[in-house]
Amino acid sequence: MVRRLLLLALVAAPLSLRPAPARAQAPATAPVDVSAFDTKVRPQNDLYEYVNGTWLKETPIPADKSNYGAFIKLDDLSRERIRAIVEQAAAASAPAGSDARKVGDFHRAFMDTERVAKLGFTPLEPILAHVAGMASHDDVAHAFGAAGSFGVGSPIGHFVGIDDKDSTRHLTTVVQGGTTLPDRDYYLKDGEKEKAARDALVAYVDRLAALTADTTAHPGATVLEVEKKLAEIQWPRVELRDAIKTYNKFAAKDFAAKTPNLRWATVLEAAGTPGIAEVNVATPSYFEKLDALFPTIDVATWKTWVRFKLLDAYATYLSPDFEKAHFDFHGRAIAGIQEELPRWKRSVDAISGKGAGDFGALGDVLGKLYVKEHFTPEAKARMDTLVKNLLAAFGSSIDELEWMTPATKTRAKGKLAKITTKIGYPEKWRPYDGLEVKPDDLVGNVMRSRKFEHERNVGKLGKPVDREEWGMTPQTVNAYYNPSLNEIVFPAAILQPPFFSVDAPDALNYGGIGGVIGHEISHAFDDQGSRYDGDGNLQNWWTDADRVAFEALTKRLVEQYSSYEPLPGRRVKGDFTLGENIADLSGLAVAYKAFQLAKGGKEPEKVQGWTANQLFFVGWSRVWQRKYRDDELVRRLLTDPHSPSRYRANGPVSNLDAFYDAFEVKEGDALWKPEQERIRIW
Repeated sequence: MVRRLLLLALVAAPLSLRPAPARAQAPATAPVDVSAFDTKVRPQNDLYEYVNGTWLKETPIPADKSNYGAFIKLDDLSRERIRAIVEQAAAASAPAGSDARKVGDFHRAFMDTERVAKLGFTPLEPILAHVAGMASHDDVAHAFGAAGSFGVGSPIGHFVGIDDKDSTRHLTTVVQGGTTLPDRDYYLKDGEKEKAARDALVAYVDRLAALTADTTAHPGATVLEVEKKLAEIQWPRVELRDAIKTYNKFAAKDFAAKTPNLRWATVLEAAGTPGIAEVNVATPSYFEKLDALFPTIDVATWKTWVRFKLLDAYATYLSPDFEKAHFDFHGRAIAGIQEELPRWKRSVDAISGKGAGDFGALGDVLGKLYVKEHFTPEAKARMDTLVKNLLAAFGSSIDELEWMTPATKTRAKGKLAKITTKIGYPEKWRPYDGLEVKPDDLVGNVMRSRKFEHERNVGKLGKPVDREEWGMTPQTVNAYYNPSLNEIVFPAAILQPPFFSVDAPDALNYGGIGGVIGHEISHAFDDQGSRYDGDGNLQNWWTDADRVAFEALTKRLVEQYSSYEPLPGRRVKGDFTLGENIADLSGLAVAYKAFQLAKGGKEPEKVQGWTANQLFFVGWSRVWQRKYRDDELVRRLLTDPHSPSRYRANGPVSNLDAFYDAFEVKEGDALWKPEQERIRIW
């Protein structure tokens, strides 16, 4: 998503008193497939189970997945479509150097398993030899800086993005990094899952060392020790999402003087940004502590760690024993996945990208072909209408807020008016001129494509911000809000059932994609997005009284979600998930309001026994259909700013009067809250 991911008015309806129609009663052409429903569950008690309960009970998570549901099914469909494009390119004789030839050659190299097996780890031997030759902390600092160019982990994360306080220019940012386990808590807590993950990491490091005939004593224990020290000085994720705390612009020379042991001149030169005048230090205290830590770890230890990070970054592209070691750790031990993805899927992912912010080696090449075959002008036009209606409804909601002062309402509506929308696909595509792809060099292709993307990123310095650039490919099943550009973006691949269909009733579309649209709009006004003005600059446009009132409401939302316990002893982090929970709640409320406007005062006929307002909530709940393996859910509770799907479906509706009206929710029902306790933010 990146980077980053609705509802009703009452019509007197018997559905609140009796179950929805059984699946056998639904016609074959029914807009709602009720086979997923559990009609023994009342929607007033659990909307999520009512809409998805039978599916949840009867559907196993595929062996090659850590979780499964509506998003994943669409992602699989997108993969199948991209596969057809990739295989056609591989079978064709496109001109040398053309984008189609690059796609085909990349896939050929990936699928040439005989050659991959024969090569073993030899494609990495020149770099491993370089690592072995590192003799000083200067050499290690250079490795830290160069690592990002090749997609390798480093204690110093480095990228070029838009300056949060001046959205017309780019700025280099450095941020904490270096750990392999999904979150610092895996190193610092002693729960059963955390201990098992640490043991798995040690075993994985030792396994890679053995596969490369590395005779270093106890490399796994060495790597764990280094990474635990890094975890101890890292910021927790709830602080990393704080836009104000993570904006700390320094003159580059001043920060270099403040942390001299880190050899910033060497790091930045190796990263491709030598001589920069200023830098945003996202996590200053981390770098101050890293400056003290860095020289206390000897060069031999750092070499062991750097060697492992290189092997880990490329193991999945090496011979089968490396590939299996990588899967057994990242897939089986950490996420609970039972089987590796088929090789063709991994090839597609490598070429196309895996999701938010990941463009793969040639993601836009495939995106251009994807939208040509799978996205219609009719769908784009229908989305345009939906977005306009959602924006209008959000403006109306601002007018009706009781907690916000008139002056701040005016500024909020000014920001709303400046939101730009991108639907389906970009107006211009990324060029891949200069990227060399060979049909017999998989590791080289991956390495060159990563370096190509890194150089594209650092090449933005000193150039105007491109407001037409996208942060996702069209074939990505996701959507996002970008605060620096004040834009909402909806790739083509999410604009299909169950989120959206040109043939579906408005109620389903407003409950599905309408909720997603409302969610992304609401991110402009969540606890972090609201700190940016309409031009995308980190600037306070609130009165103190408004901010106090807003934070009182969000505190209540934190408390609501912190009460949810998806696994015994493991609760949702209400503060960490706050932004997404605000967006779900407010997005759903606004989507419902937009749906009422779209009805124009006319009540549609019932569909399969549901009123239009009930069907709206059905549309909302079914898009969150998802199951998780326990290991994956543990990981997500620590790393994912979104709440688990059950709470995304049920949490918002418990606060919405419209849900109470549509289903006649009453005291004693599980989703009922006293009116004065229902939370309305936007």
